[in-house]
Amino acid sequence: MELIQFDGAFFSAQQTFTCGQCFRWMPQADGSYIGIVRGIPARVWDTNGKLYIQSTGPAALWREYFDCDTDYTAIRQSFSVDAFTKSAAEFGKGIRIVRQEPWEALCTFIVSQCNNIPRITGIIQRLCEQLGTPVSFEGQTLYAFPDAEQLARLTPEELSGLRAGYRTPYLISAAQAVQSGTLDFDALHQLSTEDARKEIMKLRGVGRKVADCFLLFGLHKLDAFPVDTWMKKAAAYYSGDMKRFINSPYAGIYQQYFFFYTREHYQ
Repeated sequence: MELIQFDGAFFSAQQTFTCGQCFRWMPQADGSYIGIVRGIPARVWDTNGKLYIQSTGPAALWREYFDCDTDYTAIRQSFSVDAFTKSAAEFGKGIRIVRQEPWEALCTFIVSQCNNIPRITGIIQRLCEQLGTPVSFEGQTLYAFPDAEQLARLTPEELSGLRAGYRTPYLISAAQAVQSGTLDFDALHQLSTEDARKEIMKLRGVGRKVADCFLLFGLHKLDAFPVDTWMKKAAAYYSGDMKRFINSPYAGIYQQYFFFYTREHYQ
């Protein structure tokens, strides 16, 4: 087990893991979070804005996952143009866009549609417990995310225990597309965001918002800008035209700051 530390832009585990981009990092009594990425478990926490990771995985994995080579301080400064955006930048300054495994991100955001965070978390946890490989870590049993081939073989009836409702056939359809090669994540990553969006929206049950969440959180296309009710509220509080942020190379990072700040302040 290795203790890994990353300096750089201010980091908050709580903000990063609760801002709506990922749902499998579980809070612990000491303020840290335990999760599993690509089958490798870890404990993550922050102290004075520095990122700490306890894991058997290599530092390179976590550097990439937590996007440690992107200058989030400069990005925050670039969109702080009025009272609302300055407040959003300061309030959520510990957020990083994590580089999730594309298949896991796709499943997560298919499940997320017309759903809330506790239910999304529960469905994904049940999916991993039913099909994922168990991994022991610090006295706890975690579960790796199941691969598409496992899911593609099952029927909606066999997945009824997930309690995912109408989303279950969408998960199976996506898994079958991956298994058959119809959906190729590496090929999608090479496309422009617009073209990748068109391709992923060919999947059953994937509309614009789910597609943009997948592009941002699964393919790390930072110019994707998911729009939901919170973003519509954010637009009402911003003094100018939100399009200036939507049409930006860092639109997705801006979106997370705006989303998080609005959700926490304007219930």
